[in-house]
Amino acid sequence: MTLLGIDIGGSGIKGALVDTNTGELLTERYRIETPKSRKPEEMALVVQQIVKHFDYHGPIGCGFPTIIKNGVAKAHGNLSKKWLGVNIEELFNDYTGMPVTVINDADAAGYATMKYGTGKDEMGLVLMITIGTGLGSGAFFNGELIPNFELGQIPYKKYSKFELYAAASIKEKEKLSYKKWGKRFNKFLEHVDLITSPDLIILGGGTSKDFDEYKKYIKIDTRVVPAELKNYAGIIGAACASFAKKR
Repeated sequence: MTLLGIDIGGSGIKGALVDTNTGELLTERYRIETPKSRKPEEMALVVQQIVKHFDYHGPIGCGFPTIIKNGVAKAHGNLSKKWLGVNIEELFNDYTGMPVTVINDADAAGYATMKYGTGKDEMGLVLMITIGTGLGSGAFFNGELIPNFELGQIPYKKYSKFELYAAASIKEKEKLSYKKWGKRFNKFLEHVDLITSPDLIILGGGTSKDFDEYKKYIKIDTRVVPAELKNYAGIIGAACASFAKKR
């Protein structure tokens, strides 16, 4: 089945048509920069633009960068505080005129990776860490999603949360080398490893494609691998979440 998947991030909002049987993108990814305000109405307009770009009519899956419960934002993440308490599904439904399923973005990326990519057939506790504006995380036990596993929110020293210390956006902002940033990211993984004792950690998001640049700085014993689907996992997983709900 062909469905539209949309991946919302702090810097960009991306969409593509996805074959939910194979997990393949059927179109080029279409990207629009996230509005600087990061407010609900402005971002909903971008989602509307993406739907119009594909001239799409049907169910939509959307990955969103914060804690989601029954379509409602339970935190604002790296976006505007105005998102807190917003029913995102209803908002996007209103702007697109289509039924929208919204899940946490790291959960979406993890869902795609476990179904079609690196995590396929992996058992035990598998963590998906998405490296971008923040540090998203999805958790799966024997292939089943454990929703809203927000490991990037772990406090660290003077930082209110780890993602303000080791996200890709911090690497860019502070102009860190891969060596300096890699050591920071390893510190995050050390905490994650201690708290959760996973069997496998899969890295997704834009920075996952540069894994060879920083993998030597990752010192934890747990196996850490980049996602095969790279930066497309969020789009694919969002579309699949919509398909699962439709069924």
